[in-house]
Amino acid sequence: MDFQAGILQDGSPMESLEKQLICPICLEMLSKPVVILPCQHNLCRKCANDVFQAANPYWQSRGSVISGGRFRCPSCRHEVLLDRHGVYGLQRNLLVENIIDIYKQECSSRPLKKGEHPMCKEHEDERINIYCVTCEVPTCSMCKVFGAHKDCEVAPLQTVFEGQKTELNNCISMLVAGNDRIQTIISQLEDSCQSTEENSEAAKRELCARFDGLAALLEEKKAELLQRISQEQADKTSFIQSLICQYKEQLEKSSRLVETAIQAAEETGGAAFLMPGHRDTHTSMPSPPRIVEASKGGRLDKIEQGYESMDAFSVSLEHLTEAVHALDFDPADEDEEYFDGEEEEVEE
Repeated sequence: MDFQAGILQDGSPMESLEKQLICPICLEMLSKPVVILPCQHNLCRKCANDVFQAANPYWQSRGSVISGGRFRCPSCRHEVLLDRHGVYGLQRNLLVENIIDIYKQECSSRPLKKGEHPMCKEHEDERINIYCVTCEVPTCSMCKVFGAHKDCEVAPLQTVFEGQKTELNNCISMLVAGNDRIQTIISQLEDSCQSTEENSEAAKRELCARFDGLAALLEEKKAELLQRISQEQADKTSFIQSLICQYKEQLEKSSRLVETAIQAAEETGGAAFLMPGHRDTHTSMPSPPRIVEASKGGRLDKIEQGYESMDAFSVSLEHLTEAVHALDFDPADEDEEYFDGEEEEVEE
């Protein structure tokens, strides 16, 4: 503690010293001060214990099986870790205790000045020594006997002061403990936020991997079905091309036969036209069997009606589309785990 700095800044060394010896919790003179390591601030041991108990409600007492706890310094908010001894494991600041003893001795030896105690405005020679409970203001004895507070309920000023001071100290302890709990909740929420982000990224990666696998499977199935259509196309077109070749060959033969028959029909000599030995020659009339055989060209293989149709390779994807639209996250596993946990608690 920098006592010298406080003394130089204030005109009264004792007042500066008093400010240095005030506990930040109870705002009273330090009592059995303990040092909070490593921030080196001082607290009353009782105040430090109250703050520690409020921040660690499950810590019982010295010798408990619980291994210590933690709380924050009310001056600098530094987090202090304590062992199983709790506040009683902190070091006593004997130097500050000796300074407080010297200060109290000095204060008790000083004469009380008139200006150090507030005086009544109505009765200038009367000190304010009582508290009007009805009006909730400090006053003097003369105001109670003859003045404005003669019909009011009063109480000793020191008693009211100590009571309100105690209540204030309790409120301060509650606020400090509440701040520690709020800080703990904030830390937990920040951890939960970070965990949520990490879990979300993991869930996104897993979902993308599943959809990528499904897309790869669809591509593989599409390639397989396209190959089957291509094979069927090749088979049918090959068969049709072979029929086209056969019909073209038949058409060529029939055309030559027609040409020969026309030339024979132009023959004017009856003997030559009907000469059997000249039949089936290039310039004689074709024999009837050949003409009959040529007329059978339409009996070659034909394709069935609808042979070129590829309707058999139509794929219905409505059920798959509906299944894709119906895709959603399944909470069944989470609900099952939640209900299992509740059943275990009930059994316990």
